[in-house]
Amino acid sequence: MPFVQISIAEGRDPDQIRALIGGVTDAVAESLSAPVESIRVIVTEVPLTHWGSGSATLAEKRGAPPPPATG
Repeated sequence: MPFVQISIAEGRDPDQIRALIGGVTDAVAESLSAPVESIRVIVTEVPLTHWGSGSATLAEKRGAPPPPATG
């Protein structure tokens, strides 16, 4: 039973998520000759403040102010 786990930044609408699941399912079924019914796909949406690239979050890179310093 193929199990695919995908992490993406939040912000897609439900139709886009559904299309992603369908496309990944089709690709796995074709490449592994696996029955579609046996394929599991989990999509996890990560808040932009919890996804970093370099030393900045995606929220910061997209124009949100950095969080206040603590301490």
